[in-house]
Formats: sequence, structure tokens, C-alpha cells
Amino acid sequence: MRISTLLRGLLPAVLFAMPLAAAAQGEVVVYCTVQEEWCRPMVAAFEKATGIKVLMTRKSSGEFYAQIKAEASNPRGDIWWGGTGDPHLQAAEEGLTEAYKSPRMAELQDWAVRQWEASKGRTVGVYAGALGYSYNTDQLKKKNITPPKCWSDLVKPEFKDEIQVANPNSSGTSYTMLATLVQLMGEDKAFDYLKALHKNVNQYTKSGAAPARAAATGESLVGITFQHDAVVQAIGGAPVTIVSPCEGTGYEIGSMSIIKGAKNMENAKKWYDWALTSEAQAIGAQAKVSYQVPSNKNVTPPPQAPKFSEIKLINYDFVKYGSTAERTRLLTKWDKEVYALPK
Repeated sequence: MRISTLLRGLLPAVLFAMPLAAAAQGEVVVYCTVQEEWCRPMVAAFEKATGIKVLMTRKSSGEFYAQIKAEASNPRGDIWWGGTGDPHLQAAEEGLTEAYKSPRMAELQDWAVRQWEASKGRTVGVYAGALGYSYNTDQLKKKNITPPKCWSDLVKPEFKDEIQVANPNSSGTSYTMLATLVQLMGEDKAFDYLKALHKNVNQYTKSGAAPARAAATGESLVGITFQHDAVVQAIGGAPVTIVSPCEGTGYEIGSMSIIKGAKNMENAKKWYDWALTSEAQAIGAQAKVSYQVPSNKNVTPPPQAPKFSEIKLINYDFVKYGSTAERTRLLTKWDKEVYALPK
């Protein structure tokens, strides 16, 4: 009798404590490479869905690749979410990330699965976006410049000091541009083009999306970015026109990787699986900051998202240009032959 009475007395306390216990699911350290405005709602939604505490840091693709490599002997991050696929593929090749097959793979677009296969299971596609540029319509009219339509237009004298683009060493966006031009023009002509473009660049930013904001505010006339970054500005009311270059252009497969030796490995896998769901992949568009094509086939892209069917896309070689040797070689060459040039 005394035992049953004691149990009855403890039962409300046990039941009251259960939600707290369910919430105490540990933590996961996320390295996030999309916009801060997209990182934050992803974190909030994951915490709500799982009870796992997220410690999030936001940096560009190149910065996180360098950080993950530097931390390899003592990893501080658990999962790297977002950012162009090239540095993810390089990290995979160098053994910095962990092979993992999510039960969600059957829900993904073919291009997302091919990214996973190319990396031997060490990275997977989470979205895709086409490269291009945007220009400030108001500023263009004031300066009486003919609207640009092609890559070739951006090296014309009237665009002197009018163009902003990221540094390809820190930005996956800008490395995609470098690799795109090499594939589109051939390496010699591409570097001749980049040298001519250098004369018209007013700033090499750290972040790939920053030039879209600069074009939107009129700080710069032209910003070279992924087109979806410029869509964000246009929807916000900025006077920008978005260009798919007439010669053709490359694209990214934004990717996700589990960091090798992650201290919160099981929670990293939970983020990985959750981030591939249709619910998670709809968050960016709901927050009005993501206009990429989601990798989950059950998610309808936002109507404002650039339509791949209407863009002249090159057959981008992700494996070659995501390899350590090729990426290092091209970046070294760009530093020496382009960035080091006087203005």
C-alpha cells in the first residue's frame, strides 16, 4: 500500500518531467553557408522538430572548407550545410567528410544523387542555382549605358569600376564563375577575359551574395552572383534586372556534408536526414530568401526562381572542377595572373 501510494505521488512529477527529458537531446554544430536569413529559420525549425540544440556559424564556402581542413585533427563542426558543391567535393576527396546514405535518397532529384555518387557518398545536393549577374536599372539609365546581356559586355570600357564580384578563394560562387568561364571559353581565353574584367571590378568581396546587395542599393552598377541571390533583391523592391549571359553559364549544386570525426555524429545524421525532407526544403522560400531549385522532388520551386529550362546552361563538370588538384591550380593561377594585376 505504501509503495502504490508513493508511486501515485511520483507519477505527476514523472509525467511533468517527460517533455523536458524529450527535449534534452544534446546538440549539433552546424556550419551554414547560405544567407543568415535562411540559416536562422532552418535552425529554429530543426530545434523545434527534434529538441536538439543547434550551434550555428555562418561563413562562405571557401572559408568553411579552409576551416574544416584546419580543424581536421580536432573537428569543431558536425555538419556543413549549403554552399557551392565544388569545395564540398574537394573536402570529400581529401577525406574531410563522412560517407553517409540517407533514407531520403529516393526523394531526391537525379542531379542531387549524382553529386552523392561522385563524392562516394560524402556529400549530397540540397539545391541548384544558375550563375549570372544583375544590374541596377536606375543607375544604368543615369549613366546612359546600354543594358548588358552577355559576359562579353562586362569587359567594355563603360563598366570601368562598375562591377562587383567575390574573390574565388573565399567564395564558392566566384569559383563557379572561374570554372564556368574556363569551360565556356577555354582556359587561355577565359584568363584573358578575367584580366580584362579585373579592370572593371571595384571590389572583390568575401561573400558570393554580397555583389547582388551592392547592385540593389546602387553601391555598384553590376553584381556577379548566382541569379537567385539577385531575385531576393528584386522581390524586395530593388531596381535590378537579372541577366542569364547570352553565351551560356554554369550552375551550382548546393551541397551538404557530415564532417569526419564529428563529435555529435548521430545528431549530424539527424540534421542531414531532416534537411532533405520537403518540409525543411520549403523553409527558404517561406522566409523569402531562397529561390533555388530544391533537391527534394516533392517541393515545388518558388514561382520567382530562375527557370533552368529558359537558361543556356553549360555541361558543368563538377567532378573535375571540384577536385583538389584542379581547384588549387586554377585559384593559384587566378591569384598570380589576375588578382595581382594593377587596376
